[in-house]
Amino acid sequence: MRVWAAWLAAAACCWSQGFSHRGLLDTRLVAYPQTAPGDSGRAVAESLLRYEAFYRISPRWQVAGAFDARADTHHYTQRSWGLAWQDRTRRRPAFAARRMSAIYQRGRLTAEVGKQFIRWGKADVLNPTDRFAPRDFLAVVDNEFLAVNAARLTYGSAADTLDLVWSPRFTPSRIPLLNQRWLVLPEGLPEGLRLRDAGSRFPGGSQFGVRWNHVGSGFDSSVCYYEGFNHLPQIDARLLGLFPLRVELESYYPRLRMYGGDAALPLPWFTVKAEAGYFTSRTRRSQQYLLYVVQLERQAGEWFLVGGYAGEAVTAGPSSPGFDVERGLTRAFLARAGYTIDANRSLALEAAVRQNGKGAWTRLEYSQAWGQHWRSTAALTWIRGQPDDFLGQYHRNSHVSVVVRYSF
Repeated sequence: MRVWAAWLAAAACCWSQGFSHRGLLDTRLVAYPQTAPGDSGRAVAESLLRYEAFYRISPRWQVAGAFDARADTHHYTQRSWGLAWQDRTRRRPAFAARRMSAIYQRGRLTAEVGKQFIRWGKADVLNPTDRFAPRDFLAVVDNEFLAVNAARLTYGSAADTLDLVWSPRFTPSRIPLLNQRWLVLPEGLPEGLRLRDAGSRFPGGSQFGVRWNHVGSGFDSSVCYYEGFNHLPQIDARLLGLFPLRVELESYYPRLRMYGGDAALPLPWFTVKAEAGYFTSRTRRSQQYLLYVVQLERQAGEWFLVGGYAGEAVTAGPSSPGFDVERGLTRAFLARAGYTIDANRSLALEAAVRQNGKGAWTRLEYSQAWGQHWRSTAALTWIRGQPDDFLGQYHRNSHVSVVVRYSF
């Protein structure tokens, strides 16, 4: 009996030494001064409980997992409580596995298999080469990244890193819901038009990407290649009937191939960063185009400043209806600034202004920590512009948000 007790005590000690965890509870209130067509709501309340755990099995093996539980007043979240492993639903799942992966490390080699977050690129605000990073765009300008199911192999030295990614199952970005304020329909549609959401037509097949990054003397650069699908959809519209006029909308995700690269060059007064991706597709009705970002970045005392320009050049193909935030933020001047007031307080600003002046988005945020576990954040998002501009079409969606977070 004493032997078993000693063994259990030793096992518990080893578990506690290799196990770590953390979590948070967010309560958010968003207030909209204006109503929107099809959505008369002016306030949304949301709650998020997130728990993350990490266990190091041995010096080389580690497992990581994270789970989310959500609820809201605006039906962004499903009302069923089954555990969701895939982020392929229109609405957010009420209970979901946010991350679940195994990690192996040996020398310069790191391998991770499972549901994980993968980020590419060096620019801020917009990353054209970030192809394994779908997002939740239910509220377009307040979004977060989604994990993908993938196997990732990274081999690196002090100067060079090779990153290989293979994803067997496609994960789309989540787009605004029909008949809610963040889905803006074109002006001039016939009165009495009834729209039906036919869901999504997901592609089969896998996705693959490779990225090589080199850190040289006084610069940092990378090249990358991606073969797969666009995580942002195009839209098929089908006529269901004339009396009354009914139309069915279905999302589909075209094939996509990207050749890209990025670079960072530190100079005495600021750092120059550039990132670009050229996109081609074998899917009909898909364009070939170039997206690029050029920015200047500076850290000065408690200030962090970024300013730049995002551009687009279409080389071939017709224009097709769809939802593409990345291209919607191009042909615009982008800015980000942060100021650390003290150890507990900070200010942040983000902005995008179209070069033709037809659309503008600005977000001002103040955050303050209270003690060891509490933090409150207040933000003002101001959107203005013309209905035919990607940013300007959301001019009714300016809002104020307050978030209270308890971390543990």
